[in-house]
Amino acid sequence: MPSWGTFSQSASELSQFGHTRLTRSVAYLATVRADGSPRVHPVTPIISDDNLFVFMEPTSPKGKDLLRDRRYTLHCGVESNDGGGGEFYVRGTATLIEDDTIRQEAIEASNYNPKERYILFRLDVNFAFMNTYDDGSPNVRRWKAENI
Repeated sequence: MPSWGTFSQSASELSQFGHTRLTRSVAYLATVRADGSPRVHPVTPIISDDNLFVFMEPTSPKGKDLLRDRRYTLHCGVESNDGGGGEFYVRGTATLIEDDTIRQEAIEASNYNPKERYILFRLDVNFAFMNTYDDGSPNVRRWKAENI
C-alpha cells in the first residue's frame, strides 16, 4: 500500500487539502467490527512528511478491529451543514507500528504528547476523496493508487 508520502507526491494539491482538513480538528476513523458491521471512532490524525498515523489506547476497540481487519476509512470533521471548509477522506490499510524510529517520527509530527502506553498505527492510503462547494456546486476530486 502507498504511504501518505507516496500519495502526496502523486497528488500534491489534494494531499495538502487533506492534511489541513484532517489535522484541523478531530477526524473520524471507521473500522470493521468482528461481526462485519461498521464502527466509527473520533481520532487525532498525525501526518509526517511520509506517513499518516493514529495513536490509541492499547485496549481501544478500534485497535482490536484494525488488528483483525486492517481496512479503514478516515474522514475529516465537517464544520457546517453546507460543507464548511470542505470534505476529505482517505481509505486503505492500517499497520501496527512497533519500530521505535517510526514511533519517534509520529511523536515529532504530533501536535500533542502521546502517552507511552499508546499503540501506534500507520495508515497507508489507497484512495482519497475531497469535495468543496463553489457557489453551492460540488467540486469533487479523487485519487486512487495505481495497481489497486
